[in-house]
Amino acid sequence: MPIPNLNDWLTLDDHSATPKYLQLANGILRATKEKKIKAEEILPSINELSFQLDISRDTVEKGYKYLKEKGILGSVPGKGYFIKNTRVDEPLKLFLLFNKLSAHKKIIYDAIFNQLQDQAILDLYIYNNDFALFKKLLNQKIGDYSHYIIIPHFIDGGENAPEIINQIDKQKLILLDKMIGGVSGDFGAVYENFEKDIYVALEQALPRLSNYNSIKIIFPDQTYFPTEIIRGFRKFCDEYAFSQKVVNSVDTETLAKGEVFICLMESDLVALVEKAIASDLKVGSDIGVISYNETPLKKIILNGITTISTDFQRMGERVASMILQNQLVKEEVPFYLTLRPSL
Repeated sequence: MPIPNLNDWLTLDDHSATPKYLQLANGILRATKEKKIKAEEILPSINELSFQLDISRDTVEKGYKYLKEKGILGSVPGKGYFIKNTRVDEPLKLFLLFNKLSAHKKIIYDAIFNQLQDQAILDLYIYNNDFALFKKLLNQKIGDYSHYIIIPHFIDGGENAPEIINQIDKQKLILLDKMIGGVSGDFGAVYENFEKDIYVALEQALPRLSNYNSIKIIFPDQTYFPTEIIRGFRKFCDEYAFSQKVVNSVDTETLAKGEVFICLMESDLVALVEKAIASDLKVGSDIGVISYNETPLKKIILNGITTISTDFQRMGERVASMILQNQLVKEEVPFYLTLRPSL
């Protein structure tokens, strides 16, 4: 029996954030379902497939190992890999469209993956907050998946997102992290309430904030963060009589004792800390620092950075639960405050 050329029907997507070894494994799984590969059929060797698909040997080896662990492939010394089992339950196919790669987005992805395990194929795409790329990717993939999990954050053009999203069957749609107006029908959502969340988190931090006289939030002109954050910030400052300012750039801002800075972006957090050190201001006493979105590194930096964050682990777990239970609901995920020495 001739060894098949997988390049005839299997393509790996360079735009996908799904690791290529998983794309390879998922492609072979689909091929067995579509009877493009039959039971006992010998697959190309690792070297042959590496050449056919123009990928590394490590990628092929990892993909084959993944399928072998699932009982799909067998191997015989001197003969190579072959299809051992074609009777596999049809997995769910999930299209994950995230605005960017980050530590907290990885937490969401890992939580979904770990909950679904062998029951789903996850294809992850990143559109870098670019609406044109978001539109292109979604239009290419509509109709191909059992579920669409979308994080809708844009720098420009986001007002047109509902028109694109509304093309999806709502029984397949889960909006993640942010609710947007204009999306019709009954769909799933696991989201943050940005205006309420920052207000409540700052209220919880009030005993420490009372040691300062001014609160500044660093909110760049060009950002995907929703303006609801500013509304919640202003509401808190007005309610508790704090001097307030929305800062567009750390670089042009003068630091002074008695100020608290809220950083949304990791890059702004780094720039702020560097500027405080250069200005001989001690973080946690001279100035306070609060960072958006919890990450493991913030437990360590300067003996600990105070964070306000949603529960990204819960976000991913709730998405997986909705899919497994075939029950789409809308759920607001609460924020929480983690106090550390930076405030």
